[in-house]
Amino acid sequence: MNKDSIQPLNRETAPAATQRPVKVLQFGEGNFLRGFVDWIIDILNEKAAFNGDVQVVQPRDRSRSIIQALQQQDGLYHVLLSGIQDGRLLQEKRLITCIAGASNPYDDYDAYLKYGENPDLAFIFSNTTEAGIAYDERDTSINAIPASFPGKLTALLYHRFRHFDGAAGSGLTIIPTELIENNGDALRQVVLQYAQTWNLPAEFSGWVQEHLIFCNTLVDRIVPGFPKENIIEIQQQLGYEDKLVVQAEPYHLLVLEAPASVQQAFPAGEAGLQVKLVEDLTPYRTRKVRILNGAHTVLVPVAYLLGLRTVREAVEDEQAGTFVREAIFREIIPTLDLPEAELEQFARDVLDRFRNPFIRHELISIALNAVAKYKVRVLPSVLEYKKRTGRLPDKLLHALAALILFYKGVWNGEAIPLNDTPEVLHFFAQAWENGSAAEVVGRVLANKDFWDTDLTQVAGLPDMVTAHLQQLLLTEKQMNKA
Repeated sequence: MNKDSIQPLNRETAPAATQRPVKVLQFGEGNFLRGFVDWIIDILNEKAAFNGDVQVVQPRDRSRSIIQALQQQDGLYHVLLSGIQDGRLLQEKRLITCIAGASNPYDDYDAYLKYGENPDLAFIFSNTTEAGIAYDERDTSINAIPASFPGKLTALLYHRFRHFDGAAGSGLTIIPTELIENNGDALRQVVLQYAQTWNLPAEFSGWVQEHLIFCNTLVDRIVPGFPKENIIEIQQQLGYEDKLVVQAEPYHLLVLEAPASVQQAFPAGEAGLQVKLVEDLTPYRTRKVRILNGAHTVLVPVAYLLGLRTVREAVEDEQAGTFVREAIFREIIPTLDLPEAELEQFARDVLDRFRNPFIRHELISIALNAVAKYKVRVLPSVLEYKKRTGRLPDKLLHALAALILFYKGVWNGEAIPLNDTPEVLHFFAQAWENGSAAEVVGRVLANKDFWDTDLTQVAGLPDMVTAHLQQLLLTEKQMNKA
């Protein structure tokens, strides 16, 4: 297809569905929401008769380029899924048709508040970065547009409260996707703080607490975003000049702490989506941290010292790939409490994601602050494994030995570009300056600033880490001789 045959993308040129009632107000116009939440809603419209569209609101006063592009394209854009799913290569495109409109509240504050008058409105989604859910002391009045997202949300909710006279049926389900723990609880707290600061009626705060559902959430999908490197080729394949193409991996997961009523209003299960409504998402957060993030953390130093440089290379390498699979299935999964079959499927999905040929994930980028990551992501598995089995996990402690050697900063005569705090780098420089492997291990394990405990007191742990470190040093010595 030549360039002249590419059409502009809008509802006249593309076979888009008729617009539906706006059931969702979305704070955020970025790649993640468009490649994750809006993709989910679009599938719900197709497969679960959700019959709802999205009004996008730009949460901060900044470049309006995405909002303008959404307006020009009548809310249409494509999501391209590329990756490995169930062990097979998957490439899939979807025209997203669920966005009814896009606006910036700084252009017309009154028009923004009127979104709260919509009787069809049922959900509010947000993704305003981890710093977005915070109180801003500059927001001193509801009469001027607040700077913060929670301030804007409070103003809209109060307008809705007044418009519907605080009716129980005017309540909403609010689903933040910002990457902070207990994000729904945190957002509710800030909304109530604004209500108090602005001296809003006590009845409003009561309505917020009684008739609004704030969901704590866990979200998981890698969304690289706009494929600028090959956008011309992609647009030629699509046949449209789509300025908002979003690339994403096939895997997706949305876990909501929510009552059963949300399941009825948001029937993701009917659409076959990986959306779980649970009473407590803690086990799912732990699963993600221990398996997905933990596997990354143990893989990095082991694979790097084997001469590998990307996650995909590492997982497909016989030695590194076998190592990470054994670490996950034999040492991490046995420490978790969800059903074993569910954990194993999640682990297989993780390994598929690691093998994604469309995402180049450098090991050295994951190595940022690797000591702190080991403490949060891996050490709990080490201690829980010992507690449950009476033994120490060989692979997870081999990874710790490799991490200690990695932080020496030199391997096989080549410098390693370490990226950590000056305090951590200084500590390792001193630890490696003089001393045997056992002495280095002892200093590292005894550092309570790293681990919040003295790991030399865990029976057998120093000896096992030392043995692994000695073997790695011997390997390096043999490589130098060769």
